[in-house]
Amino acid sequence: METILLCIIAIAVLVVALVKLYFSHLGIEEIIAKTDSRTDFKVDEQTEDSLTFSTDIEFVNEGKQCATLMDCFVRPQLPYEQYDGLELKGHAELLSAPREDDYFEAYIIQRKGYENNLDHAFIKAQVKLTARHGMTIKEAISKMPDFNFQIIWLETGRRVANYRQVRIEVPAAELAKLAGTELVEA
Repeated sequence: METILLCIIAIAVLVVALVKLYFSHLGIEEIIAKTDSRTDFKVDEQTEDSLTFSTDIEFVNEGKQCATLMDCFVRPQLPYEQYDGLELKGHAELLSAPREDDYFEAYIIQRKGYENNLDHAFIKAQVKLTARHGMTIKEAISKMPDFNFQIIWLETGRRVANYRQVRIEVPAAELAKLAGTELVEA
C-alpha cells in the first residue's frame, strides 16, 4: 500500500514538473516602452495661462505570449517644494482610441512576430502645465527647472498583473522653446 501511495505521489510531482516546464517553454509577455524612439515634444494647446504638450511612445510586446495593457497613466514629477509656479497634470491615451474622459482603454498587444502586426501600440503621453500665483504660462515656464514624468502601466498575460514604469526627462530649455519664451537665470 505504501509503495502504491509513493508511486502516485511521484507521478503527481512529475506531472506538475512537466506542466511547469511546458509553460516555461511557452514563455511570458514582456511589454517594453520604446522611449529612445519617442517623438519630439509638441504643443497640443497653449493659452495665456496653460500649455499642454505631448510625445508619442511605441509600446511593444517582446515576449512569447500576448499581453494586455490594462491601464496607463502619466505622473509628472515637479513638486511644489522644487517649484510652485506651475501645476502639472498628466494623461495617457492610445493613439488609436483617444478618449476625453481620462479613462485608459485596455488593449491587447500580441506576441512578437504576430502575423497581423498587432504586436505594438502607440501611446500619447500628455502633460498640462497651468501657471500659478497670477503668472502667465510664459513667465512660469521661464523660471522653471528641468523635470521628469513617469509613464506607469499595468500589464498582464501569463503572469500576474504587475505595474511597470519608465521615466522621461523634460529639459526646461526645451519646454521654454516650445512655449516661445526663454529661461531666466535665477
